[in-house]
Amino acid sequence: MNKGTVIRTTLLVLALANQMLVLFGKSPLPFSEELVEQVISTIFTIVSSVYAWYGNNYVSKKGKKQLDVLRKNGLSK
Repeated sequence: MNKGTVIRTTLLVLALANQMLVLFGKSPLPFSEELVEQVISTIFTIVSSVYAWYGNNYVSKKGKKQLDVLRKNGLSK
């Protein structure tokens, strides 16, 4: 099996185990809803911030090449 198959299978088993615990009234995760909401919000903010920064700056090889072309043509500072 390749790495992707192992990861997907593991996640499926964890999701099914979680669902069975919920079915029997057990709380598989000892977190409050408020904490989960805050963590998801924080992760979303971090991911979207990094994506926006990366997309709006010339940090990749392709971006650096684009900036060079813009500078050569007098279209950038």
